[in-house]
Amino acid sequence: MKCLVTGGAGFIGSHLCENLLNDEHEVYCLDNLITGSLDNISHLTNNSRFTFINHDCSKILPELPKFDYIFHFASPASPPKYQQYALETLLVNTYGTYLLLEKIRREKGIFIFASTSEIYGDPEEHPQKEKYWGKVNPVGIRSCYDEAKRLGETLITVYKNKFGIDGRIIRIFNTYGPRMSLDDGRIITNLIGQIKRNLPLTVYGNGSQTRSFCYISDLIIGIKLIAFDKKGKNQIFNLGNPEEISILETVNLMKKIINYQGEISYKELPEDDPAKRCPDISKIQKILGWCPKITLSEGLKKTWDSFN
Repeated sequence: MKCLVTGGAGFIGSHLCENLLNDEHEVYCLDNLITGSLDNISHLTNNSRFTFINHDCSKILPELPKFDYIFHFASPASPPKYQQYALETLLVNTYGTYLLLEKIRREKGIFIFASTSEIYGDPEEHPQKEKYWGKVNPVGIRSCYDEAKRLGETLITVYKNKFGIDGRIIRIFNTYGPRMSLDDGRIITNLIGQIKRNLPLTVYGNGSQTRSFCYISDLIIGIKLIAFDKKGKNQIFNLGNPEEISILETVNLMKKIINYQGEISYKELPEDDPAKRCPDISKIQKILGWCPKITLSEGLKKTWDSFN
């Protein structure tokens, strides 16, 4: 199959490109590199089935072949990055989504959209099911990302209803692993960067807020199941690890795994930081039989080793 991966030089996108190539697909990687990196795909460039195109997919698309699958994963994804690139984030998830939907509509391929758990905002339902509408601040510092992803989902829904496209939406929860950027401002990379510099480990608030962390290899398996299984047609799936852990527990686990003796530094909680975030994955378990396999301890060790 011929696949387009937007954001293919990013953390998740590069792993997706690599796995698609391993499955003998032809892969076009489209990325403007504002948060992606050529280092993430340098090992792929000699593959004759891999093509890299430096382009912003929120602008008119270059001449491209017909694709069987479009994986739209282009977007800054960490709070510091999407706040730094707020307009770019808004446009790539809205106008960029529109341009790609127009292409896939003409070609009658399958469209897979990387949405996010952020569409649930600071949730009043816990854990979050796909039917939950969310509680999002439309004018907060996260809105450029949250609302852009929500509008991206709306665009796909309109194209499904009006044009009959096969649009599949993946709400990705916290994911970690090799090739994350150390300056992306997320908890795992923050901890790794601080440990490598022998600094105190930052905890925002009192650390009681919870998250769930899915290792990248588990996530990629889920993405491919959603994309290639006929039972994924026009579905919306949560994709993440349902094992909930507090931020403070995560920090202490990382200290234990690395045997790090540094202190913890408590700082003020950021604006609109959700108190809880954990997926209900019963839908994807029932329909596609997916569940994560890598434990947090195992994944953190693999991730730490990849930076050393």
